[in-house]
Amino acid sequence: MAAWHKSTYSANASACVEVATGVGIRDSKAPAAHVQVGVNGWACFLLSVKRHRRCHRTDV
Repeated sequence: MAAWHKSTYSANASACVEVATGVGIRDSKAPAAHVQVGVNGWACFLLSVKRHRRCHRTDV
């Protein structure tokens, strides 16, 4: 079973996005469904957030 993690910035524990390593992301209001995200995809997403621009495959 995956260990899902919520952001420490979530004020309301039922209204946030959760992440599980090797599994993906899900909405805490609909925990039965999730979107698979690979390691490179997740790294690219985080890089995009940090840089405030879109990540490209060559960035990770």
